[in-house]
Amino acid sequence: MQFDPNQLRALAAILRLGSFEAAAAELAVTQSAISQRIRALEERVGAALIERVTPCTGTRAGLRIAKHAEDVGLLEAQLSRDLSLEQKAGPARLRIAVNADSLATWFVDAMAQVEDVLFDLVIDDQDHSADWLRRGAVSAAICSGTKAAPGCDAVPLGHLRYLATASPAFANRWFDKGVSAATLSVAPCMTFNRKDNLQQKWIEQVIGKRVTPPSHFLPSTQAFVDAACAGLGWGMNPESLAGQPIRDGKLVALLADQPLDVALSWQVSRVMAPALAPLTRAVKQAAQDGLIRAG
Repeated sequence: MQFDPNQLRALAAILRLGSFEAAAAELAVTQSAISQRIRALEERVGAALIERVTPCTGTRAGLRIAKHAEDVGLLEAQLSRDLSLEQKAGPARLRIAVNADSLATWFVDAMAQVEDVLFDLVIDDQDHSADWLRRGAVSAAICSGTKAAPGCDAVPLGHLRYLATASPAFANRWFDKGVSAATLSVAPCMTFNRKDNLQQKWIEQVIGKRVTPPSHFLPSTQAFVDAACAGLGWGMNPESLAGQPIRDGKLVALLADQPLDVALSWQVSRVMAPALAPLTRAVKQAAQDGLIRAG
């Protein structure tokens, strides 16, 4: 099935900007023209593509087709570069799944090395980002482990090191008798969201069994550091972010000799791998500078 490029651009613009009006303004056409394009595309597909709420969101089919439109833009840009053709005005768009801690510590350096790309980042736990690839909702992702998702290539990047950290006052209050199953079961910890199991992994690594401590939910990498410094709870913070607060005496490592190293890989759809080669090179370089080397 071939799609009308104008219809695809209209769909992608609506889902990116959240309204028919904003899409019309970006594409320099009337709102009526945008509506006609979407109606024609939905009739061709035989399914609704947009949830007409505020802001507009995509149905499963709509999101899949919008990603296809972005992939086509990237492939066309690659072809223009390969053949030294004059490229269309405007950068290509790329949707990637990345975990918040990588974004806060090293991944932005990779993004900054690539020109003519507008990034659309999906923030999700590294243990779940491969699900976005399986659904065809992103073209690439930072994932845990090195097992490739179906239809993808996986490039091992290294390990993101975490330290279990807390303020000195918190550590003295809750862990004055040491880190044990008893103290971990009552000391409040911090969790990014309900997918985050880093604290649990560290507990099992340290004491060899599962303990479920009381937990705050803070979906922000920087808030994890700030909350730990403030004495709200203990949590797993990237070593690169916790290092300065530790040196300043605002944080202490609960067990300095027990870091948690999380293996990360860069996974790319094989169809899109050639078009994303410049970004893949940038990701590998940034990971080499920002992660602990595998092995």
